[in-house]
Amino acid sequence: MTLENAVRQYLEEILGLPVRQGGTWSGARTLPYYLQQAFHFSELEINGKPVVLARGKGDDRHPLGDTRKWLDIVQTYTEQPVIYVIDTLASHERRRLIEYKMPFVVPGNQLYLPDFGLDLREYFRRPAPVVETGLSPSTQALLITALLQHPWDGEWQPAAMGRALGYTTMTSSRAAKELTAAGLSTPFSVERTRWLRMTFTRQETWERAGPLMRTPVRRKVWVLDHGSAIDPPRLAGLTALARHSMLAEPMRPVYAVAATAWKAMVGAGVRELPEPMDGAHEWQLWNYSPALVPQQDTVDPLSLILSLQDDEDDRVLIALDQLRKQLPWLKV
Repeated sequence: MTLENAVRQYLEEILGLPVRQGGTWSGARTLPYYLQQAFHFSELEINGKPVVLARGKGDDRHPLGDTRKWLDIVQTYTEQPVIYVIDTLASHERRRLIEYKMPFVVPGNQLYLPDFGLDLREYFRRPAPVVETGLSPSTQALLITALLQHPWDGEWQPAAMGRALGYTTMTSSRAAKELTAAGLSTPFSVERTRWLRMTFTRQETWERAGPLMRTPVRRKVWVLDHGSAIDPPRLAGLTALARHSMLAEPMRPVYAVAATAWKAMVGAGVRELPEPMDGAHEWQLWNYSPALVPQQDTVDPLSLILSLQDDEDDRVLIALDQLRKQLPWLKV
């Protein structure tokens, strides 16, 4: 099977759309000679929309920087999307191409077509419940943990990360399916172990997941004394934001605890107050653990942003921008 045929079959399988092979691209004759020597150009029609496929000639692989520059030049000769086709890519090469926003297809393995935008994205397979209701709390926690990895790695093992957060293998598997159904990842196997490969860069993943993510705060309670039920407690809300910005700390400290752990606190004698009073602390009951990042006295920055994103106070919005700037990959 030719690489072009493999691309056609892969696109038909992934997109569920008719893909017709069009043969050699006639516009290649107008290109500079060095580009004609570097690539073999062919055409496809995806749901009636023509695209140009560019496949390197010979066994020698050109540096990705050169490939990007050359295909940018090819793009000036046609109004059709130009897609780089290659049979294999290392993970760091995939990340580099995505950073370049360079469309590419690895048949049977990877698909990245940013230029198609809404024209093709609406045809990707995804169950309606995920889009309508958003990610489940456990899936959101796993995704945030993956996004905060240092350094960022677009390939990770859900079961291993889930175990670190106290999730069962079944919960981690369900989270992987949600992320895949939302178009954020692609599953693959290493021997018998299931892995996820993120479809986009870290910043793009955060932006695309945004509409599916919710505040982790289920409800808030007032407590006179949290005792030693949670040690050490995680600072949350405006108290945590003050630690990461120029915002003044609130008069009453704010802490976070998983809703499941709240039951243990109540069992240990902690009582909820009907209203705030002198010496009281505000406790946020979270849908997942507020301790996604170890060895830190505050909740993680991404969950903190989600918990305060609907606040209309200008001082809070400015402080959130200051927090975002501490994450170089996060667009302000």
